[in-house]
Order: sequence, then C-alpha cells, then structure tokens
Amino acid sequence: MANVLTRVFVPASRSQGLLSNDALRIIGWTALPWALPFACALLWVLGSSYGWISAQVLPAPALVFDTLGALVKNGELWMHLSASMTRAAVGFGGGVLLGVLLGGLLGLSRTLEAYVLPSFNAIVQVPVLGWLPFLMIVAGIGEPLKYLLIGHAALVPVTLSTLQGFRGTPRALQEVASVYRYTRWQVISRVTLPAAIPVIGTGVRLAFTKAWLTLVVVELVASSEGLGYLIVYGRQLFQLDLVLASVLIVGAIGYAADRLLNAFERKLQRGRAN
Repeated sequence: MANVLTRVFVPASRSQGLLSNDALRIIGWTALPWALPFACALLWVLGSSYGWISAQVLPAPALVFDTLGALVKNGELWMHLSASMTRAAVGFGGGVLLGVLLGGLLGLSRTLEAYVLPSFNAIVQVPVLGWLPFLMIVAGIGEPLKYLLIGHAALVPVTLSTLQGFRGTPRALQEVASVYRYTRWQVISRVTLPAAIPVIGTGVRLAFTKAWLTLVVVELVASSEGLGYLIVYGRQLFQLDLVLASVLIVGAIGYAADRLLNAFERKLQRGRAN
C-alpha cells in the first residue's frame, strides 16, 4: 500500500524525503474508505451534467443542496430533526438500558438464562416491523408506538452482546477476584463488567444502527413529522430533490453518531487499560 501511494502521490526520487512509509500508510488507510463515496458522488455530478440520468429520476446535486439550504433557512429541517432525535434518544436510550440489565442478569444466572433465553430468541426472530400492527392496536399511532419499536430494535443486540460479554470474562480474572475474596458486587463491578465493555460497545453501535433505521421506517409509516416523514412527503409530491436531501441528512447523522459511539467505546477501553 505504501509503495503504491508513493508512486501515485510522490515522485519516486523524492518520496523518502517527503513522507515516511508510516505516513503514507496512514494516508492510505484514511483515504481508502472515502474512495467509493467519492466515486459515486462524481458519477452523480457527471451524470447530471451530461444528461446521462434524467432529472426526474435523479435530480442534480445543485438542486438537492439548494433544497437542503431552503429547509435550513425556513426552519422546517430543525422541526423534523428535533422530532426524530427525541424519538431516537428516548427509544435507543431505553433499549440500551434494558438490554444491559437483561443481558447482565442472563449472564450472571444460568437458571434465568435457561428459562428466559429460548423465549427471547424466539421473539426476536420476528422483524421489528412485524410487531407494528399489534402495537398499533395496543399503543395507538402516537409517540409510544415509535418509542417501543425503536427500543425493541436497540434491546436485542445489546442484550445478546452483554450476555456474551459477561460469559466471556477471562478465567484468570475470576481466579484473582476469588483470591482477593471479592464480594458478588465487587466481582461484577470490577471484573465482569469492565471485561465485557468491548463486546457491549460493539452491541451498542449495532443497536444504534438498527434503532436509527427503525426510526426512519416507522416515521415513513406512521408519523406527521420527522426525517422519515419528510422523505414520504417529498415522494408524495414527487419532489425527489427533497427526498434526496432528507436521505443525505439521515445518512450524515447516522454516520456521525456511529463515529461518536466508536470514539466513546475506545475511550472506555483506554480507561480500562489504565
């Protein structure tokens, strides 16, 4: 990778003087994930400029960003964004808390796992939206419906990852805790939970992805505000520039949130290592 980047970005005679192999490697791994999005954006621009794609099928980038700017200026974007973020925060937060609690209990008790886990695994095989008709009868089509579905989407991966993390505590750490005669709570708080943090962190990131997707889909089906509703509204009016602007916002927020969760997970791991 370093040799390839050296030939591309730096003349061979000067590469060693300007950039080290480590620097080139870092640049390569940083730029590589953006290659496909950049290529897609370039095709979009070229296709719109040269008429390869009909404007009725795929609006030009300039029109999409003009629509995005108009949404920001008139305040409509903030209204829909606030509604979506509130639903995501309540549903995702509740699902994560319940998932950690349930997964921890299952991980600490073989008896509870034997009674609960088979039924839990059977229930989670039903897709989140499969519960939509039933929950619409029970909870109506208001905010509780959205909180329940988003919470369910976050609950499953967090529960399973917490269970796996608790069960994966190294035996050596358990033996050290036994030597120091830790109480049950000390073992959980000082040994089991810190050791499970990397696995739980991965589950939380997956949970957010599922919760965010569920939020948008639920707003597509049963909502009068939110980013998902904005997508449906644009489709109904056949304003594809509004649809694409909303999709870009959804993608940007989801990506930013995933990066923040990843940074938080790394921080927890560094604190655990120290």
